[in-house]
Amino acid sequence: MEVRIDHVRKEFDRFPALHDVSLTIGSGELVALLGPSGSGKTTLLRLIAGLETPTEGKIFFGEEDASLKSVQERHIGFVFQHYALFRHMTVLENVAFGLKVRPRRDRPAWLEIRKRALELLDLVQLGGMEKRYPQQLSGGQRQRVALARAMAIEPTVLLLDEPFGALDAKVRKELRRWLREIHDRTGHTTVFVTHDQDEAMELADRVVVMSQGAIEQVGTPDEIYDRPNSPAVFGFVGESNALPVRIEKGEAWFADRPIGVEVDGEADGDAILYFRPHDVELRDGCGGCVAGPVVASRRVAGNRHVELEIGAERHRVEIAIPPGHLAAGLSRLAFRPTRWTLFRVAEARAA
Repeated sequence: MEVRIDHVRKEFDRFPALHDVSLTIGSGELVALLGPSGSGKTTLLRLIAGLETPTEGKIFFGEEDASLKSVQERHIGFVFQHYALFRHMTVLENVAFGLKVRPRRDRPAWLEIRKRALELLDLVQLGGMEKRYPQQLSGGQRQRVALARAMAIEPTVLLLDEPFGALDAKVRKELRRWLREIHDRTGHTTVFVTHDQDEAMELADRVVVMSQGAIEQVGTPDEIYDRPNSPAVFGFVGESNALPVRIEKGEAWFADRPIGVEVDGEADGDAILYFRPHDVELRDGCGGCVAGPVVASRRVAGNRHVELEIGAERHRVEIAIPPGHLAAGLSRLAFRPTRWTLFRVAEARAA
């Protein structure tokens, strides 16, 4: 089922939570709404679900305007961060609940409901646990039950609000991989909210980056990471540095020297140079480079990240070096960005 958000605005007591948001989610697509707290991502999810009503604009499920329909009429499946399972019900009863409470004319026979619930428990790798109660399960198992319950009603759209936020890092990673496999097997149109960049990048077909109630960028994980279209996206997705520079005759200058970055075609003036810690090369000297004393060092997986203070204003940047590199013990380090994105100062301030 395709979902289309058409120029939606949402206010709470005159506070604008969403500003003129438009987005199309393709049938069978897995889309992540990514952004910091207060960016509007949960509000947008609740509008799709029917838990909130737009102040302006419309939401379409297929060709049908669903803006004024109730949650039940939209036939969506919703998975919450904290599971929302019924503690007094068994796993089987929790999964079967949505089918059992249907109006009599739409309700399947109990044997059919039970068969459907057991099939879903097998799908989410909980076969044989149907008689247990939620308190007898781990957090990861409870979230699987919550997903099975949401899928039991055969929803038109599956919505997940920070589905793994309450779980530890190892379980989150396992469930991300598992959810992607489940999605590929079932083909539900799925939208999930997260503030975890790794989660969005690993799971989603497309990522919707939100900031201050608006959509900053929509694209594949590769597009979002490699070609961010604004300082807000570059600064939020992945680790990054923002270095104030001056453009002069196609070169980027920091303070009183060029830094070895050519920006042909860019007009002269002040700008911000964004680059990732790993997109640098170390230099022996400083003819066309950035240099400064090492003020901090930390291990990050297979690399070591060091922080440098550069310039009279002691501007901090962070770069990645091999963990055993001699530079880790040096008091001063020089480097040159090898891959970057340039934004004008006005754009960076707006972000």
